[in-house]
Amino acid sequence: MPILEARSLSKRFRRADKASGFKGALKHLVQRKYKNFTAVDAIDLEIEPGESVAYVGPNGAGKSTTVKLLTGILKPTEGTVRVMGRDPHTERIANAHDIGVLFGQRTQLWWDLPVEESLKLLKHMYGVPEADYKARIEKFDELLGLGEFMPALARTLSLGQRMRADLACALIHDPKMVYLDEPTIGLDISVKDRLRAFLRQLVDDGTTLLLTSHDLADIEEVCERIVVIDEGRIAYDGPIEQLKAHYITTKAVDLVLDGPADVGSLAEKFPHYEWSAGEAASEVVVTYESARFTTAEVLGDVTAHLRPRDLSLSEPSIEDVIRRLYAGELTK
Repeated sequence: MPILEARSLSKRFRRADKASGFKGALKHLVQRKYKNFTAVDAIDLEIEPGESVAYVGPNGAGKSTTVKLLTGILKPTEGTVRVMGRDPHTERIANAHDIGVLFGQRTQLWWDLPVEESLKLLKHMYGVPEADYKARIEKFDELLGLGEFMPALARTLSLGQRMRADLACALIHDPKMVYLDEPTIGLDISVKDRLRAFLRQLVDDGTTLLLTSHDLADIEEVCERIVVIDEGRIAYDGPIEQLKAHYITTKAVDLVLDGPADVGSLAEKFPHYEWSAGEAASEVVVTYESARFTTAEVLGDVTAHLRPRDLSLSEPSIEDVIRRLYAGELTK
């Protein structure tokens, strides 16, 4: 049975239709006009217990609005959503005890209190037993390094420290379902690596995770399934590896030759490959269809006839695939 189930979930907002400036504002007071804007458009989504799901899309696609609908912050205009059998909007208190939420640009910390005191307040709000609280704090300290800034006031924390503390706040009551909206925004590489390792451990321990992020390294390292949303509608829903297998149909070999490369003559000699010039005169790139040729076959042809000084293999990244999905260049 799904832990989360959304059916024909939609959210429309009413926006003022007025000219800019003071005159526009005055005219709107007399003649009020509005336009409807659809942020989420009839999406269907199911998440099973223990799944790690990436929810991605360009800015304005409806990601954050979806998360707010799923967590009960917003009420749907149409459709239904159930989290562990509950309507998250009408049963917000009961729902809050079973979910954890982190918005990368918001904080659950009390600004003028030490981090430790914010966590203790949340402990009492959720009714977490003392033994469980201590065990979780020890685990968070081990994986997130909380000990170094637990006595510090929240307003004195760096962005990386605040994100780690906020993640602990979202998980202090051991939620079954966790929503993370841009959890690594603005973080440096070392902090991102630490957070990703923590999230992988969280999923391994059986927590269900829905992650939105513009950093596709977060997605590839943490999630197994990806849902791509664009203009409020789901463009793709399936395993990340299947997305790669379905859409990444070409690979490339980057060659460095001893002398200047003649792309035209190479294309005549090897018409079944696509050739292009590299950054330097001695560099060429041969692109081939992975369904027609194996990498071994291509390397055999290339090294037998060209004897390159150096070579490297590459393929389109998951980022390239998703960018093309956004642009409507790919269909499911």
